[in-house]
Amino acid sequence: MLELGQNANSDAATGDLIKDGTEMTFMEDVIEASKEVPVIVDFWAPWCGPCKTLGPALEKAVNEAGGKVRMVKINVDENQQIAAQLRIQSIPTVYAFVDGKPVDGFQGAIPGSQIKEFIDRLAGPGQDGGLSEAVEAAEAMLAEGAAADAAQTFAAILEQEPGNAAAYGGLVRAHIAVGDLDQAEAVLNGAPAEISDTPEMEAAHAQLELAKQAADAGPVSELRARVEADPADLQARFDLAQALYAAGQVQEAVDELLEIFRRDREWNDGAAKKQLFTIFDALKPNDPIVLNGRRKLSSLIFS
Repeated sequence: MLELGQNANSDAATGDLIKDGTEMTFMEDVIEASKEVPVIVDFWAPWCGPCKTLGPALEKAVNEAGGKVRMVKINVDENQQIAAQLRIQSIPTVYAFVDGKPVDGFQGAIPGSQIKEFIDRLAGPGQDGGLSEAVEAAEAMLAEGAAADAAQTFAAILEQEPGNAAAYGGLVRAHIAVGDLDQAEAVLNGAPAEISDTPEMEAAHAQLELAKQAADAGPVSELRARVEADPADLQARFDLAQALYAAGQVQEAVDELLEIFRRDREWNDGAAKKQLFTIFDALKPNDPIVLNGRRKLSSLIFS
C-alpha cells in the first residue's frame, strides 16, 4: 500500500461492467447502481505501484463474473473529496457496495485467488444459476473417489458456462485421477485463453506436471536407500522427492526438496526450488504444507 500523494490523469473507462467514476457520478454509478447489482469501487492513483497490479486483476475478475458485479475506478488524486468522505487512508483500497451501502472491502494488492473469493462472496449464492453448487458437488465426488461422475458433472457445467475456471480445473483433475493424462492435457490445451492464468488452471497445470513425473518415479525404498548411502547424491534425493509425492507423501517430498536447496540452491539450475513451487501451485494456498514450506524456503533464501 502507498500513502496518498500527487495528482495525475485518469484511465479511460473500460467496457460496460467497468467504468471510471468521479465525485459527480458516484451517486449514480455506485450508490444507485448497487441497488441492482453489487458494485466494486477501486480507489487508485497512477503513481501507485500496487494499483497497477491490482487494478487489471480486478477488471479481469469482474469481466469473468459475467455481469454478477460491476466495477467503478476512482482516481483519488482527482476525487479527493469522496476519498476523504470514505476515509481512504492508503491505496489501493477496494470497497464493495450493495443496496447503496459498503458491505465489504480490503486494502493492498491481494492474490488472484483472494480476488475471486471476494467477488464470489459479493455475488452471493444462487447468482450463477446454481453452478457454484454444482462445482462443489463435483468436487465432493472427486474427493470421494468417484472421478468419472465428477468428470461428467464438470463437463456439464462447462456446457452451461464455457469459461468456468473451477470446472475446467476440476475436469483436468478428474482425468488425472483416473490416470488419463493425455485427456487431462487436451482439456488444458482447449481451455479459453482468458482463464489460462487463473489459480484453478495454474493448479491444474502443476498437478498434471506432477502426475507425469509420478508415472516415471522409481520405488521409494530403493531411492531412500541410495540417499542414505550417499546423502550428497542430490539427484537421488530429487528422485526420492518425486517418488514420495507420487506415493502421496507430500510433506516428505517437500522436506527432501528443502534439504536439496539447503545443500546447494543452484543444483541442476535451481531444480529443487522450481519443484517446490510446482508442488505449492498444485495445492491450495492455505494448505499447511504450502504455508510451512514457503516459510522454510524463505528462511533458507535469506539465511
